[in-house]
Amino acid sequence: MEIKAFDYIIIGAGPAGLAGAQYAARGGLKTLVLEGMGPGGQVMQINELENYPGVFPAINGSEFIETMKQQAESFGAEIAYVQVLSIDKTGDIFVIKTRDTEYHSKCLCIATGAIHRNLEVPGEKELTGRGVSYCAVCDGPFFRNKKIVVVGGGDSACSEAIYLSTISSDVQIIHRRDSFRAQKAVVEKMLDKGVKPVYDSVVKQINGTVKVESVTVENVKTGEQSEIACDAVFVFTGMIPQTNLVDMLPKDEGGYIKTNEEMETIIPGLFAAGDVRSKSFRQIVTAVSDGAIAANRAKEIINHK
Repeated sequence: MEIKAFDYIIIGAGPAGLAGAQYAARGGLKTLVLEGMGPGGQVMQINELENYPGVFPAINGSEFIETMKQQAESFGAEIAYVQVLSIDKTGDIFVIKTRDTEYHSKCLCIATGAIHRNLEVPGEKELTGRGVSYCAVCDGPFFRNKKIVVVGGGDSACSEAIYLSTISSDVQIIHRRDSFRAQKAVVEKMLDKGVKPVYDSVVKQINGTVKVESVTVENVKTGEQSEIACDAVFVFTGMIPQTNLVDMLPKDEGGYIKTNEEMETIIPGLFAAGDVRSKSFRQIVTAVSDGAIAANRAKEIINHK
């Protein structure tokens, strides 16, 4: 197996990983980003990125990530599209194994992000790809002028509902509470777009044979069930942090990796940044900040070894 050595390796090519790569490479560290899929992560699902400071007018997520990628590479960072199989540490060196190559580094950052949580209700799995979706930008255009249901109450759910309202005038959003958790400005914009809220309700079943035909909804206060006819169900009910490579690390109740303010975990030289990290606010801007802080701290550690 081939062995390649770097100063700093980042696992994950989302905003946190690419920002960290830029800062590390620009700071003189030999830097590598390992990514199992493609760059971007959840950002690739954003149709209009309108709240990132300095990016105006709004651009889509793929444009934003492509610029970040090119910027990191311009400073000398390398990106390899391979699946990481394991992480170990021998002395002061991290050992990252893929199928064909063993990578060594002095410091390592976990920036693997999070994936969408499923509803785990009857009909969801069976109708995924036939009306059930977790990406409005990817699948929304297939349901132009159709009846659309969004499930969730956070920033992602409300933002995706806003996007879907540009495709259809019949969009409803189902939320288990009597108010949304999303930022006030996002909620107001969503409601102004004509998205109809269904409060205090949960989806109990997604109905249909060949494709989605309706959802069965239960009011959490009264227990009363009803059926909402629809052609598509877009699910945005939270995230699952991708921590399988570092299960030994302490995590919060949501499963997110605990770090200090320098993004350091309990293992010296091992950092966590972005949506995989325990924090109160998850946005692109906070992920970028995490990545930059981790890279700066890694540079300090490496330069003093």
